[in-house]
Amino acid sequence: MNIFKVSRNIIRQSFPALSHDNFRIFWFGQCVSLIGTWMQSIGQTWLVFSLTGSPFLLGLLGAVQFLPLTLFSLFAGVVIDRYPKRQILLISQFTSMILAFTLSALVFTHTVRYGYVLTLALILGFCNTIDLPTRQSFTIEMAGKKDLMNAIALNSATFNLARIVGPAIGALVMASFGAGWCFLLNGFSFLAVLVSLIKIKITPYVRKRGSNNVLQEIKDGLKYIAGEQSLLQTILMVLIVGIFIFNFNILIPVFTKNVLHLGEKVYGVLMSALGLGSLFGALMVSVKSKSGPKAKVLIGSVVMVSIMLILVSFTKSYYYTAILLVVTGLFNIWFSTTANSTLQITAIDEYRGRVMSVYSLVFAGATPIGNMFAGFTADKFGADTSFLLSGVSAISLTALLMLLFMIKAKGRAKVKTCDYEH
Repeated sequence: MNIFKVSRNIIRQSFPALSHDNFRIFWFGQCVSLIGTWMQSIGQTWLVFSLTGSPFLLGLLGAVQFLPLTLFSLFAGVVIDRYPKRQILLISQFTSMILAFTLSALVFTHTVRYGYVLTLALILGFCNTIDLPTRQSFTIEMAGKKDLMNAIALNSATFNLARIVGPAIGALVMASFGAGWCFLLNGFSFLAVLVSLIKIKITPYVRKRGSNNVLQEIKDGLKYIAGEQSLLQTILMVLIVGIFIFNFNILIPVFTKNVLHLGEKVYGVLMSALGLGSLFGALMVSVKSKSGPKAKVLIGSVVMVSIMLILVSFTKSYYYTAILLVVTGLFNIWFSTTANSTLQITAIDEYRGRVMSVYSLVFAGATPIGNMFAGFTADKFGADTSFLLSGVSAISLTALLMLLFMIKAKGRAKVKTCDYEH
């Protein structure tokens, strides 16, 4: 009994967000659902590459799935600020479940075609356009501002634990029974999060007053972000990372097959290695979340990830590749958790939905550009060269961005000095 009490106190001190009933219920639902999501991700990627044999068409699939985020994220932000987030999530999660069942049916009936997978990916993209920023901005309603960073870190830990377990199970299921079972099991996994959403009891924050002009509300949100330097700087860094770094779903399968000359199981191991590093990173951030997000961590993590990508481009052994991907995952999660926390803590309630929709736009909506870049460079020059180009581009643009903000800061300081002297 004493051991139980001590363990419970340790958990409360390290993970205070779990003391909030609503967040805890939702978090457990996500633990189950995200494993299925990663099973579908690895299954879909391998299925398409097996059907087409083309890195470019694989990149096109990722681009199409994230294209709606690029085009409609800003409109989604207005919707999120207007309506209860729990109801929005119930609709989006149910739709995602139906899409997973549909894809499994196509595989089981041997009628699956690249065009069908592409169409389902596009529909899922529209669903994620509203789902992703809603889940991001819903976290603070469940856990509160004080425990927000801890909640985000726990969500990241869940996501990346699923990234370890999901691909490992998915690769085993594919090798033993076929990709269709990955999609079917993912469909059933959505039931966990749907049940958790039904059980949650929460008074949602919905803006009482707002303009009927959607474009004006989008403009107001963008103006608000531009006027807050910490928001603008974070958003631009997320854009760089979204384009040049988060292309692992394209590069790792091609790297596994064309550079390492290995199969599904090694692909699953490499994806799990990336998730393992991310899990370690998420747990480290969670324990240290009381200190709040720091700009130095944001910048340093991008630099480290870029260096890891450059090193991966020179490896020919999957053992070394796996080790580098563990480190990559660790710094990936430091970056994404710090960026997410900075935006949500800085943004006021009235604009949080629109701020997080812009975050989703640059974080996931930049993926079509990144996927096409990764797919094209891997197709023309090889996956190893694509890793190299991605790392060099990310670190160079980050350095340039920091230089521009330093120049801007010095300019403001000079203006203030002149005003004081006058």
